[in-house]
This record gives sequence, structure tokens and C-alpha cells, in this order.
Amino acid sequence: MSDNPIALIVLAAGQGSRMQSDLPKVVHRLGGVPLVGHALAAGRAVEPERVVVVAGHGAEMVRKAIGKLDPEAAIALQEEQLGTGHAVLQALPLLDGFEGRVIVLYGDTPFIGEDTLLALSSHPADVVVLGFEAADPGRYGRLVVGPEGLERIVEYKDADAATRAIRLVNSGVLAADASLLRALLPQLGNDNAAGEYYLTDIPALARAEGRRVEVVTCDEAETLGINTREELAAAEAAFQSRARARALEDGVTLSDPATVWFALDTVIGRDAVIGQNVVFGPGVTVESGAEILPFCHLEGCHVSSGATVGPFARLRPGAELGGDVHVGNFVEIKNSVLDEGVKVGHLTYLGDAQIGAGTNIGAGTVTCNYDGVGKHKTLIGANAFIGSDTMLVAPVRVGDRAMTGSGSVITEDVPDDALALGRARQVTKPGLATRLMQALRQKKGQ
Repeated sequence: MSDNPIALIVLAAGQGSRMQSDLPKVVHRLGGVPLVGHALAAGRAVEPERVVVVAGHGAEMVRKAIGKLDPEAAIALQEEQLGTGHAVLQALPLLDGFEGRVIVLYGDTPFIGEDTLLALSSHPADVVVLGFEAADPGRYGRLVVGPEGLERIVEYKDADAATRAIRLVNSGVLAADASLLRALLPQLGNDNAAGEYYLTDIPALARAEGRRVEVVTCDEAETLGINTREELAAAEAAFQSRARARALEDGVTLSDPATVWFALDTVIGRDAVIGQNVVFGPGVTVESGAEILPFCHLEGCHVSSGATVGPFARLRPGAELGGDVHVGNFVEIKNSVLDEGVKVGHLTYLGDAQIGAGTNIGAGTVTCNYDGVGKHKTLIGANAFIGSDTMLVAPVRVGDRAMTGSGSVITEDVPDDALALGRARQVTKPGLATRLMQALRQKKGQ
């Protein structure tokens, strides 16, 4: 890590017309989060003092996404998309007073690694360009390196045959001292076919002032940019493959790795067991020794050690499962805390609830938490027994060691140690079923 302070500028203003979408390209999801979230997460590895995201097309959608991903990031607006240099220029006012290294990343380039960013942040050169050895250099800009560092960036259309043979190419990612960017960005010209101001012209301007310009290299896979739906699908496959490999290396058992899907921030402890066809949305932590059985969907939840979930269970945001909790098949839990040893075997919905330790929730139980206007809380004490098919109409409290009879509708608080029955008294009419069926058949025959 460099002793110099770091700032990040993430370019996220482009429309991404090749995506064939009404959405800004950087809000399309990869690993459960918007594309731009990957650049922000990677950038946090260098502990930046400031983060600025440059938005343009669909700025409000980008702003909303950034607010959830990184609330501390500032938003700069590029009202007219006039190139990467122009975009960075829009971000500079939000870096007023900052003196240190600025790293420019792209919101549609999700795989830049931590080691690469650390190399960019700590390199002593005035300007550092990120390059890579391309298997197929194609139409990338070539990096011409000499004894004194990077001599020039040559675009493919301007390159002669010898230059086109160079396999070291430009990723577009750049790091430079903030003071130098402030001096050089206003000097950029737009005398090109697109009439745009290119950040790639900064190294040449820096060398003209006698500044040191160098190249840091990374693996080509880190520079993968997303421009089409096909590339987004390929990136998702690459992300999931890496996430699965990392989980296995960390001591997680994946029964069928190819069928488990991770989010960017999924955290799973060693010796956890994950069955096939499990999907992790954003914000999931599974502690060591927990087990997620097949065909479960988890998002925004925490599963403690020794807990089991599934099969066919859904944990929604705010679900907190204590140690040795059992959540069985076709159970949905949202914004609820289940203390140690709670059992919820099957066919149950728990929303906005607090369940005490050792309580058993019978099949078909529902916390009726929504009255059409607002959500209300259900509180169930420790070692309680909730009979099958109980409707708990919130707000309501069931005390410690209390019970509810099967099929009850509970609308009032139940004291500790009490049994609550909230159902109509059964009435039996001997022979009436036969007479009714005969009458119905006779009517149908007419």
C-alpha cells in the first residue's frame, strides 16, 4: 500500500447502446449486483480517501444504484458524453483539496484485481497505464515501451505493421497524481473523428512535460469489458466459476458446484455444506458448519453455525438464523430473527417476527404482518409451541412456553405458559353429507 492518499474515479456515464437496453449499461447485474458495484468493491481494496462516480445516461438510476452500493461515493454528472478525458474532468471539482494518486476505473470492467490496483496505487511514476498481453491484440491501442518507460500509445488505425505486431495493449485504466491531472486535462484536444476528449492522450502530454510514465501489466481476464448481452453472460459465467473455486479453496463443500450461484459479497465459512441449485443473492453470510440444502434462495440474510436450511426454502432480507436453527422445505422468512434451536419444519411464512430460543413452529403457520398499509411485529417467546396452521395476526405476542392450538387465528396476546385456541367450535351433522350429495346429483341429472 502506498503512503500517498488514493482517490478513485469510476466512469459510468455511457449508454451502452450495444446492450439493446433502456437501462444504463453499468446497472445491469453481474453476480447479483450492478456492474459498477464490482469496480467500487475492487477499488475499496486500496482504501481510497475519496470515490467519485461519473454518471451520464440514466444518471438517476446510476445514482440510486450507487446509493445502495457505496453511500459514501460522490456523483459527478457528465451531461454530454464527450469522451473519457471529458468525463474525468467533470469529476475533478469533487476532488478539490485532494493531493495524491487518482486511479481511473470503468464501471463496465468488473474484474480488475486487488493486486493490480495496489500496483497502480503504489507505483512511483507520475502516470501509470494498465496494460496486458493480449492473445488477440485486434484493434486495441498498442503500448510502445522503451528504456525510459511508456513512450506512446498508438491506436490501431494509426499503427504501422511493426507496431500492430506488439501484443502489449492498453486497458484504458490509468493512475496519475491529482495535481498532474488538474494541469493536463484542460490541455486535451478533440481533433479526432469522434470529436471527443480522450484520457489516453494524458501519457503523451505528461511525457512532453518531462514526467515519468510507466506501464503496469495484469492478466487479460482482468480487463474484460462488458458491451453486449453476450459478453455480460460470459462475464457471469466467469464470475461464478471464480466464486465457486474460491469457496472450495476456503473449505466450503459444494455438492454440485456448477449449480450454485453466488453474489459479489457472499460470505460462507469453512465446513459449511451447500447443496445443488442454491442461489445466493446479495448480502448473505453463512457461518462455518451450517448447511444449505438443495433448491434454496437466500438474500440479505445471516445463517449461524449449525443451522440447516431447506430444501426449497427462501430466506429474504433481514432473516437472522441463530445456531442450530432448522428451516425446512417451503418455508419463507423475511425480516425475522430466529433464536438458537428454533424449528420451522415446513410450509410456513414468518415475516417481521422475533422467535425465542427452542420454539417449534408448526406447518402452515403464517405471521399476518401486513394490514394493507403498514407492517406489524409478531413476538414469540422461548420454548413456545405454535400449532399447525396458526394465523398470527400482528401486532401480537405469544409468551414463553405458550401454545396455540392447530388451526387457530390468534389476534390477542397469549401470556406465558398459556394455551390459546382461536377457532370456531366444530359442529357435526350426522348423515347430512350423504343427503347433500344426493341432492346435488339429482339436480345435475335434471
